[in-house]
Amino acid sequence: MNKHLLSAAAVLLLLSGCAGIEPWVKPYERDKLADPIMAFGRHPVALQHVAHVQDSREAAKGANGSGGGGCGCN
Repeated sequence: MNKHLLSAAAVLLLLSGCAGIEPWVKPYERDKLADPIMAFGRHPVALQHVAHVQDSREAAKGANGSGGGGCGCN
């Protein structure tokens, strides 16, 4: 009896993860996240330089918000 109750509780717990996922940020709140004060660093020019150096070292572009397709034409 105890095993059945425990397994039923486990199944209910696992099925609760199948609920619909709602976005945490509403569309009208996204402008606050795009505010420059929400940036990871304090110096945007220095962050762009670090991203450029990292792109050059890794020989790939992407995943950091920089433009271009890797052809070096930007």
